[in-house]
Formats: sequence, structure tokens, C-alpha cells
Amino acid sequence: MSWHRWVAGCAFGVAVHAVVAASPADAVYLIGDGIEAIHLSNRSQASPLQAMVAEGRPAPRATAGLSRLIDQAALAHSVEPELLRAMIDVESGFAVRAVSSRGALGLMQLMPSTARDYGVTDAFDPRQNIDAGAQHLRRLLDRFGQDKALALAAYNAGADAVMRHHGRIPPYAETMAYVPRVLQRFAVLQRDTR
Repeated sequence: MSWHRWVAGCAFGVAVHAVVAASPADAVYLIGDGIEAIHLSNRSQASPLQAMVAEGRPAPRATAGLSRLIDQAALAHSVEPELLRAMIDVESGFAVRAVSSRGALGLMQLMPSTARDYGVTDAFDPRQNIDAGAQHLRRLLDRFGQDKALALAAYNAGADAVMRHHGRIPPYAETMAYVPRVLQRFAVLQRDTR
């Protein structure tokens, strides 16, 4: 490692620490420009190269109504309710009307084509959205041998992307950040329900 990279790395670490310490209520994002530069921000830039570094506020929780819908969909489609909660937390932060920069909609961030495949007429209707997301997850789990990591990668990047990468998590920054984030949240939720 060159001296310049070492100094830059140390400066970057100090900058991250300073931003996190100075604004504990805000998320801190690393925004990649697709070349080599990485910038810090307290606002999401909806970039596929961004990754959240730290968040000072507690993770959002489902309301009682959403919790009931999650439990119903989980039971109907034989998926773990904690996994659905973890996905919704990471996908939308439990925001019913969430819309991504790529056009994914609602709590489980369904792409319009996926929503149509599952008969969704209103992707912002929590019942339809969660049910379709649970059905889609069930299909992906079945397709990838109940491997949660691969099913989540397919949910995020598409099943074809997982297949193109020989049944491995595609090397996309967003997907590589998404899968462990959901699994980590899932583990916490599982522990809390025991």
C-alpha cells in the first residue's frame, strides 16, 4: 500500500468518524462516483454505488396493522415473518408509499412488472404489496434451494442475474450490501422474538 493511499485512508476514517459523531440523528452515506472518488453525505443520492455507513436513530418498526399483514402473508406463503420484516425495513423503512429511483414501489419495493405478475392492482396497498412480496420471496427461495442469501440477491438484482453469476450473489455493490443487511436485521428480529 502506498503512503498516499494510507494517508487518504486515515483521513477518510477520521472524516467518517467526525460526520457520525457530529450528526448522530442522521444516516451517513458513502457515495461512489463510479470511478475512484467517494464522498460523504447525510442525504441519500439514490446511487447504486452508495452504502449506508451508520445510522444514529433506531430502526423503524411496523405498526400493529402492518405487523398483522406481515404475519398473514408469512403464514400464507410459508416464509418467516421476521425475514419479511427485515426485508421491508431495508427495502422501504416501512414507508407504504416509498418509490425508488428505479421505480420500485411500496413497502417491499415491487417493480411494476413483478407487481403485475402477482396480480397487484395498487402497489401502495400494504396488503397487496406485502402479499406479492411474500409470494415472490417464496418462489425465489424454492428456486434457489431455500438459500436465503441467494433468494435475497435474486429479489434485489433479479433471478437471472444470480443465474448469470453461476448461482452466486451478483457482484453489484447494491446487492452485495443489501443481502448482509437484510440477513443481519433478520438475525436481530429472530433473536428478539425468542
